Order: sequence, then structure tokens, then C-alpha cells
Amino acid sequence: MTQMTEAKKGNITPEMKAVAEFERIDVEKILNGVANGTIVIPKNIGRETKACGIGTGLTTKINANIGSSSKIEDIDLEMKKAKLAVDFGADAIMDLSTGPKLLEFREKIMSSVDVPIGTVPIYEAGVITLNKGNEIIEMDEDDIWESIIHQAKDGVDFMTLHCGINQDLVQKLQEAKRMMGIVSRGGTFLASWILHNGEENPLYANYDYLLEIALEYDITLSLGDGLRPGCLSDATDTSQIQELVTLGTLVKRAQEAGVQTMVEGPGHVPLNQIRSNMEIQKTLCHGAPFYVLGPIVTDLAPGYDHITSAIGGAIAASSGADFLCYVTPAEHLSLPSLEDVKEGVIASKIAAQAADVALGLETAWEKEVEMATARKNFDWEAQFNLAFDNVKPRHYRNKCELDDDEMCAMCGEYCAVKIAKGDF
Repeated sequence: MTQMTEAKKGNITPEMKAVAEFERIDVEKILNGVANGTIVIPKNIGRETKACGIGTGLTTKINANIGSSSKIEDIDLEMKKAKLAVDFGADAIMDLSTGPKLLEFREKIMSSVDVPIGTVPIYEAGVITLNKGNEIIEMDEDDIWESIIHQAKDGVDFMTLHCGINQDLVQKLQEAKRMMGIVSRGGTFLASWILHNGEENPLYANYDYLLEIALEYDITLSLGDGLRPGCLSDATDTSQIQELVTLGTLVKRAQEAGVQTMVEGPGHVPLNQIRSNMEIQKTLCHGAPFYVLGPIVTDLAPGYDHITSAIGGAIAASSGADFLCYVTPAEHLSLPSLEDVKEGVIASKIAAQAADVALGLETAWEKEVEMATARKNFDWEAQFNLAFDNVKPRHYRNKCELDDDEMCAMCGEYCAVKIAKGDF
């Protein structure tokens, strides 16, 4: 039985208990959230993994993307990235591999970490198509379904599936003349396939079949935002909202079928539009957890998009987003390095913590109080251990040797905390 079907029956699963213990909240709240679709616990019935709750009232979670490309395929490096991301606090890993050895990649990634693993099955179908000597637009519908079933059997916990792109939306998108068109790879695959074949998106036309597969393996559907804005100029446009309306109807059908579902969101969004985007999604998609990339709040910072996304992510998560997909400094430019992965995870952790503090979550505030206490007491080791990165602050502290531990090289004997110690 799936988490959601058990919850609807009032049955508390071991995963719900684990999430409640981690979040330090009443397990009945987890039960009710899973039952009504506002909380998901991505966990394939065929895989043992650490239970992770995503949704309303829970701490903001972080996803890290890794995987090969058709140009670079280094399995050992991607394994190191997965482990590094988890070590620095990623709650889930998505394998976005598109290289020839993507099946081997997925197997090794799933065996190397114990957090939920997500994929985009249309990528595998695309690789199969190219290996047959065909173009993506000639993709066989059976290959799409076989990829989904194959990955479900392998133990994938959640899948990005662009079910909301249909013939009607593709036609309207052609008329919209967006600045950046479609920037989602999966969205482009399906939109181009629809135009070439003159047929409906198989994931939309046969959505009930998809729900049957998801129910059998307890796959959490991550309904992809194939028409997400790829630049600020396209943010919150008609195409984006029309797809979101469609996704809202699909969420409802999934929830009624007992399938756990979350919805993916933008993307590139100006600061002043982020809160409204979160509110629109929560309203149209029946409270389903919202999984956002960034949002990136300016298009002028290539090489620094982990910062632009952390700014947007903090606002998004404090306004209703539940799951942040990290963005690395290499975004839009290249495959990320190990250092890029680390920077991306930490940037997202900062955004998540800032949001959780703003939301008044007790566990987030406790950490802030612990850090303030450590700073007041000049407890450097405690500060390093509480930090998201305990290496960098230690490096900066040790750059300038001081005889007195109750100061740093910035203020020296003029340290305000040292001067006023015990007086206030």
C-alpha cells in the first residue's frame, strides 16, 4: 500500500513516524498532511531510504541535481558529487543523466546514498531514441512508458513528468511568441514531439495509466513545469499559468487515486512576483507541495546563479514553497564541479534556513540561538560545528593567529562583545 492510501485509511506508517520524529511534530499532523496531499514522503516501495517529508508545516527541503551529459560522462565524479551533496545537507538527489551509460549511473547513484532519488524518465526515452538513430521528435511512445516502468522497478522515488503540456498549450505557446520559448528539456522534447506527430502528449492522454504505475510502486509524481519562464521577461506569463491550471486538475486526479504528487515551479522570476507565484500554485494545485528551481531573480549573474537563486529561494520558501532545487555557480554554463555542488547546496541551505526562521519553525530558531550563544561565549568550535560549512569559517579564523581567543582579527581589542562582556 502507498503512503497516501494508508494515510486515507488512518494508518500511520513507519515513514510517517520517522518524519514526525525528525520534524519534532505530532505524527497525526503528518498523517493528515499525507492524506490530504499537502505532504509527500517520496519512497519507492522497492527501495530502502531515509524517510523525507516535504510539504506544509515542515522544514524546507533541498534537492541537488547531478548526472552525466552526452559530452561528459564520469561516473566516479558523479558519485562523489552525490555523496558530497548529501554530506552538506541535500535531502534528495535528482539524476539528470543523458549520457550513454545513464542506466549504470542511476544504479550506482541509488546505491551510494540513502536519500530519495528523483529522475526525468523522458531523458532515458530520448537516449533510447538517439541510440536507434532517430531524432527526439521521432520518439516511440512505448519507449516513454518502458522508461517509466523500468525506473519504477529500479526503485526511483520521485519522477519529473511533464504531463501538463498538451496540444492546446503548444498551439497557444506558438502564438504567444515568448522571449525564450521553452527552456525545459523535457518540456521541449514533448512539445516538439506533439508538433511533429500531430498527436497528444502520451503522459497527458494516458494519465490514468501513469497513475496506475505510480500507485503500484508508490512513486511520487513531480509534475514538471515544462513551460516555466527561462528569463525574467517571460515570468508569470499566460503560458506558464495555463500549464499550472492544467497541472492543478492533474494533481486532483492523482490525489483522488491515492498517488503522492508535488508540482514543479519557476524558474526565472522577479522578486516582486515570487510570493504571488507561490500563492497561485497553492490555490490552483490544491495545496500540493511546491518544488521550485531557485527562483533566479536576475538574469545578469552567470557564474553567480547560486546567489541569485538563494535570494529567490528564501522568498519562495517563506511564501509557501516546500522544496528548493539547488542552483550551482555553473548553471547555464557547464556541468558543475565538486566545488560547484558544495556551493550550490550551501546556498540553498542558507535560503531554506532563512525561510524556516521567517516561518517561525522551532527547530530553525533553536539553531540560531545556539549560534548566538556560541558567538557570545567566543566558542569558536561550536560556531564551526553549527555552520553549514565548517571548513571555510575555520580557514578564515586561522588566517590570522591571535593570542587572545576572545577576539578576531577584524576588531581585535576593539571587539564590542569582549568590551561589554558581562555588562549587558
